[in-house]
Amino acid sequence: MSSINQTARQKDGGGGPVVSASTDVVPAPDRFDWWAEMVGTEVMPVTIRSPHAPRFRGSVEAVGMPHSQVAAFTFSPMVARRSPQQIRRHDPEEYYLVLVHGSPIRLEQSRGVACLGSGDMSLFTTSAPLVCDFLDRGRQSRLTLLRLPRTVLPLAGGRADRLLAERLSTRAGSGSAALLGSYLSGLPAAARDCGPAELARLGEIGVDLAATVLAGRLDAQDTLPPETRKAALRTRIKVFIEQNLGDPELRPTAIAAHHHLSVRSLHLLFRNEPETVAAMIRRLRLERCRRDLADPASAARTIAATAARWGFRHPADFSRAFRKAYGFPPSEVRARERAGARAPDAHHVCARC
Repeated sequence: MSSINQTARQKDGGGGPVVSASTDVVPAPDRFDWWAEMVGTEVMPVTIRSPHAPRFRGSVEAVGMPHSQVAAFTFSPMVARRSPQQIRRHDPEEYYLVLVHGSPIRLEQSRGVACLGSGDMSLFTTSAPLVCDFLDRGRQSRLTLLRLPRTVLPLAGGRADRLLAERLSTRAGSGSAALLGSYLSGLPAAARDCGPAELARLGEIGVDLAATVLAGRLDAQDTLPPETRKAALRTRIKVFIEQNLGDPELRPTAIAAHHHLSVRSLHLLFRNEPETVAAMIRRLRLERCRRDLADPASAARTIAATAARWGFRHPADFSRAFRKAYGFPPSEVRARERAGARAPDAHHVCARC
């Protein structure tokens, strides 16, 4: 677990995979100094200035994973600078991907200058002087940082340095950059109930997506390890499945064709996953149906219409699959919801059946 989690726990009393810290627990006169010390210790030594120093506010949610870390920051506007002297004193030799959520940021490092708006990403390193200016003096800044030690980023020879302070947009469709943006935005919420194994898996997904985005920008995809390319492709396929669950034609053949794969290659890609592609589709559809059946806002929709909404062609097939997965019929979910009782706990869906 990273040191940012340790600091957050000391300040906030939190625990678990997601740990929060806030200036609200610090006396008002000490908040800016505490924030500056926290950033210098937990991210990297920098010098910060802020016109809001007397009334500074900031908060952070950090998710520590075995080989990376994601931290979401909200704070009063400021300017951060990292000098050659600070680098000589301490350089953890790490990269950071920054994703901007709100007010714009100007990032300057090496020969690059990036003006980043909401939805933009950029790369910077702890090993070169840096200027980061949060431009909107009237709004709090919001960003997410993905920490990537040089040793875990599979781009040899310092190739990633060519991308320092370059704008990377997450808005282009369903490509790897868009997936990485969604991953960074949603990770704190997704990680709250994760065990160690699932948390490690989430960390691997982030590293693989980041490597794929950077390699694509460098036109160096072929230099990535095969497993990194496969992992990024699996993530794209899983997102495609979730986005198209309502299509009754969503089958392995259609998924393979959309991603320019043979069906055999698709099955090989998921060979070591916990469930087959078909089992994943069925599980996700059943989960969506169960959620809708338990939702009072969907009470006017019939069970058959709910099943059709999530890609089941025939109500009888849906009822059999639901009972097999959960051990009770779909009508019981709705009956218990109307009676104000909770449906029985679900049995695990067999991943290979």
